[in-house]
Amino acid sequence: MLHRILVRSVLLALAVLALAGAMSTLDYNWNWHVVWQYRELFLTGFVNTVLVSCGAIALGLCIGMAGGLARVSQNIWLREAATLYVWCFRGTPLLTQIYIFYFCFAVVVRVDNPFLTGMAVLAFFSGAYITEMVRAGIESIPEGQWEAARSTGLTHAQTLRHVVFPQAVRRIIPPVTGQFVSLIKDSSLLSVIAVRELTKGAEIVNAATYKTFEAYLPLALFYLALTYPLSALTYRLEKRINYQSVARGPSAAKPQGAAQ
Repeated sequence: MLHRILVRSVLLALAVLALAGAMSTLDYNWNWHVVWQYRELFLTGFVNTVLVSCGAIALGLCIGMAGGLARVSQNIWLREAATLYVWCFRGTPLLTQIYIFYFCFAVVVRVDNPFLTGMAVLAFFSGAYITEMVRAGIESIPEGQWEAARSTGLTHAQTLRHVVFPQAVRRIIPPVTGQFVSLIKDSSLLSVIAVRELTKGAEIVNAATYKTFEAYLPLALFYLALTYPLSALTYRLEKRINYQSVARGPSAAKPQGAAQ
């Protein structure tokens, strides 16, 4: 663990030194006081990014779970509706969806709030991907699990609820957590509809001071501060699940060998 941290620290230091060396060749008047001068704008953007991302994550998870269950439903109406939803939201760019939600849907339902509109479109966009993750997780469970549960008298819905879905959740968690990381980065596109998140704040600072580097380098650091913990959590979850799967394999195989 310490060895890995040391190697990463050295590589990061080398990257910073290389970047600093490249920038030192530029004829540019640095002024990092700009960051402190507009600190409230950066902090407000950071808080708004966290709020819109958390709201979209919670709503997107609900949509994705419902959509994933609908995708494996025996009801053809639910199954085809979920398939159409996934096809529409995964087949179009997020930026296009933001414009459609803000300039079309929000006007129809009379919601003049860019923050809520941005949260909704991020939720539906990420929900489409989570839907496919849930579907893939459920379908990855061996067919023998379904047959064994049905042989005990359980219905399709009961088998899904009590036997298959609990096992699928363990396989779904890592990719879903990774999707949350992508969602935080995708929230930067909400600046096009004037949501005061991090990217919009950096754009305002750049427009007011013409200090491009001082405006956007802190922006990158803020996003790293938000996404790195989730990325590390995803990695740890994957390792833990893989370790438990390997540890469970031999123990499950021993009784079979003894029976033979």
